[in-house]
Amino acid sequence: MSADVELALPFRDRWLVQNSPARRVPSHGTNLLGTRYAIDFVGVDHRGRTASVRDWRTVVATEPPERYVGFGRQVLAPAGGVVAGVHDGELDHRGRRSQLTLVPYLLRQGARLRQGPPGLAGNHLIMELEQGGVFVLLAHLRAGSFRVGVGDVVQTGQVIAQCGNSGNSTEPHVHLQAMDGPDATVARGVPMAFWNFREWSRGSDQAQLRAVGVPGERSIIEAVDAPVG
Repeated sequence: MSADVELALPFRDRWLVQNSPARRVPSHGTNLLGTRYAIDFVGVDHRGRTASVRDWRTVVATEPPERYVGFGRQVLAPAGGVVAGVHDGELDHRGRRSQLTLVPYLLRQGARLRQGPPGLAGNHLIMELEQGGVFVLLAHLRAGSFRVGVGDVVQTGQVIAQCGNSGNSTEPHVHLQAMDGPDATVARGVPMAFWNFREWSRGSDQAQLRAVGVPGERSIIEAVDAPVG
């Protein structure tokens, strides 16, 4: 997969990769809503855990989003550009690690789909990149955490919001996609890659430094400050 746009990772610390386009395209199983090359990132701790607490709620009930490592982590602008859209006000859901709690969640999937981008992406931000003609959408952001508004010029690495659990999300994570227009209902997905990160492939305790690339499915990644030569 050749990338049309190269981005910085939109966060610090360590994150688990899910629905990577390195595994399959369309990455989320559909081309709808510009998601053809989308990718998800779930915050983890140094042991690779998405949440540090496990109790009876983990097995049979929902859990407060604050239990999850990624909830509230800063989300950064992955490139320079202009904020083209912001949607806020969606609730951050309780997390669902229990298979029992996924049944009622799945039954409401159709209702979320009918709501369009707000129901699926939750609180989200769209920015037009400096190069023009490419837009990036960051979804499932925390309610009330936005630091920027429509029309603001942002720089790569600038804090724009926090990771949340709004929209179509069972645990706090950041969904990122590039597309060829600001309206996800008609936009087409654009291939993307990321630069300067450390990657622990699934099952490996040895990290690989990558100057540019698409992280693999279920790998753990971490941005590095210095360019990888």
